[in-house]
Amino acid sequence: MKRINLIFNALMLSCIIFLSSCNDDDQLPRGDYENGILIAGEGSGAGTGSISFVADDLRSGEDRIFNTVNGEDLGTFLQSVAFDDNQAYIIVDNQNTITVVNRFTFEKLGEITIGLQVPRFMVVVDNKGYVTNWGSGSFGNNVDDDFIAVVDLTTLQVTSTINVEVGPEQIVYQNGRLFVSHKGGYGSNNKITVIDTSDDSIERVIEVKDKPDEMAFTSSGDLVVLVGGNESWTGNETLGSIMVINTNTLNVESELDFASGVHPGLMYLDDNMIYYTIGNDVFSMSANSNSIPTTSLLTATDGFLYGMAVRNSQLYALNVSFTDISEMIVFDLNTNTQIQTIDAPLGAAKIYFN
Repeated sequence: MKRINLIFNALMLSCIIFLSSCNDDDQLPRGDYENGILIAGEGSGAGTGSISFVADDLRSGEDRIFNTVNGEDLGTFLQSVAFDDNQAYIIVDNQNTITVVNRFTFEKLGEITIGLQVPRFMVVVDNKGYVTNWGSGSFGNNVDDDFIAVVDLTTLQVTSTINVEVGPEQIVYQNGRLFVSHKGGYGSNNKITVIDTSDDSIERVIEVKDKPDEMAFTSSGDLVVLVGGNESWTGNETLGSIMVINTNTLNVESELDFASGVHPGLMYLDDNMIYYTIGNDVFSMSANSNSIPTTSLLTATDGFLYGMAVRNSQLYALNVSFTDISEMIVFDLNTNTQIQTIDAPLGAAKIYFN
C-alpha cells in the first residue's frame, strides 16, 4: 500500500509540475513576430512604408506584416518605431500619425492622430510617450514650432507639449532625464536638450558640434553622440565628431573629431563598442578609446548604406532601394565576412530586435 501511495504521489507531483509549466505565460509564444528582427522601410513614391519580419535564425521571414494582420497600409514615410513591454509605436512623419500595435502579433490597438506635426522619434517612460516633432518642417530655423509631444499611452492622447529648439531628432532616456539631439530638421543645429521627466521641464541645453544625431549610453552611463557636421554643399562645412557627455555633470567630457571633409552617418553601440559608418564603410572603436580608427572593419554594400544594427557578433546592414525591394546584409564580426543577404522593405531604414 505504501508503494502504491508513493507512486500515486509521484504521478500527482508530475502532473502539477506539468500543468504549472503550461500555465506559465513566459513559456508560451506571445505571437508570430516574437524572437526575430523587424525591418522598417520608409516607403517612397513607389509604395507605402512597411515592416518586415525575419526570424532570429535568418531562415524565414515575412514582408508587410502590418498589412497582413490588419488589411491596411501604414503610409509614407515611416520614420521610426518605439517600444514598451508589449506595444510598438509606428511613427509615420508626413502622415502625422503614430500607429499602436501589439509588438508580437502586430494587431492594431489604436492610433494617435491629433497633436503631432512631423513626428520623428519616440521613447516610452512610465506610460508616457515623448515624441520629437519638427513642427511645420519648413526650411529655415523657425524656433517657435518645434516641440516634444507628451502622450498618455492609456488614452493615446497628446496631453502636453514641451517647446524646444529647432530640429529635434533622436530621443533617449536615462535615470529621470530625456536627452534630445537637435540635428536641425531641414537646416542645422548644434544642441542636446536635457529634460527632467519629473516635471517635464528643460534642465539644460548642451552645445555640441553641428548636426548631432544618433545617441547611445555606454556601460558607465555616459552619453555618446554622433555628430555629422555640416557638409561642404551647405557652404559652411564643419567637422564631424564623436562626443561623450557626462550624464552626471551634463558637460561634454570628450570629443574625437574626424578629418575635414569626413562626415559620419550611422552609429550603433553594442557591448561598449561603437560602430559607425562613413559612406558604405563600417568602423568600430571602444567607447573608452581616445582616438579615431584609421581602418574600416568592412564595406557593407556597394549600393547605399541606410541603416545598421549589431547583436551577438553579427552586423546587420541595410542596402536601401527607394524604387524596389531593399536588402539586409548580415556580417559575422568575428571574421568580418558576409554570411547572408535577405530581402528588406522599400526604403529600408531601421532595424529592431524583437
